[in-house]
Amino acid sequence: MSGGFLTALLYGLGASGGLVLGGAIGARVALPRPVLAAALAFGSGALIAAFAFELVQRPFEVAGGVVVGAGLLLGVAAFVTVDALIDRWESGGSGTALLAGVTLDGVPENLALGTAVASGSGGLVLLVSIFASNFPESLSGAADMRSDGRSSRATLGIWLTTAAVLTVSVLGGWLLSSILAPTTLAGFQAFAGGAVVASLADTVMPEAYRQGGLWIAFATVAGFFLSFLLSTI
Repeated sequence: MSGGFLTALLYGLGASGGLVLGGAIGARVALPRPVLAAALAFGSGALIAAFAFELVQRPFEVAGGVVVGAGLLLGVAAFVTVDALIDRWESGGSGTALLAGVTLDGVPENLALGTAVASGSGGLVLLVSIFASNFPESLSGAADMRSDGRSSRATLGIWLTTAAVLTVSVLGGWLLSSILAPTTLAGFQAFAGGAVVASLADTVMPEAYRQGGLWIAFATVAGFFLSFLLSTI
C-alpha cells in the first residue's frame, strides 16, 4: 500500500470525521438555532475561499479560462439537475433519498480533495474547509432528524454511511489524478468547484440565513478569512 494512498485515506477520514462528529452531537444535544446557523455560515465561508484558490485559480493556471469556465458551468448544471431530482424523490420520505441528498454536495468536494492530495498542493486548506463545512451540516441535519422522530442510532448510522462514501470519494479523486491528463484534471477540478459553489448558494447559505438572519454574515467572513490564511501557509 503506497504512502500516497494512506495519505489520501487519512485526509478522507479527517474530512468525513466532521460528519460523524456533528451527527453524533446533533442526534443527542439540542443546540440553539443561531449557533447552528453561525456554524453553517462559517463552513460556507471557508469553502468559498478554499475552492476559489484551489479549484479555480490553480486549474486556471494549468488549463486556462475556457476549460475552467466550462467546468464550472457543467458543475453547476449537474448539481442543480441532480438536486431537483432528489427533491422530487424525497417527497415520499425515502431514507435512501435523504442519504443521497446529504451526499450530493460532498462527493465533488471530496473528489477534489483527493486530487489536491495527489498533487501535493492545497490539501490542508481543503481538508480544514471541508471539515468546517461537514461538521455543521451534519449537526443541523441530525437535529432535524431528531425533531422528526428518528432515533439516535438511525441518525448516526446515516452519517456514518455518508462519511464512508465520502472517504471513498477522496480515494477516487486521488486515483483519478494518476489517470487524467493535466488539462482534463483541471477541468474536473473546476467541475467539482462549480458543483460545490452551487450547493452553497442553493442550500447551505439560504439555510444559514433562515436560521440566523443577517448576523451570519460575520461568521461567513470569519470562515473565509481562516481559509485564506491557511492558503498562505
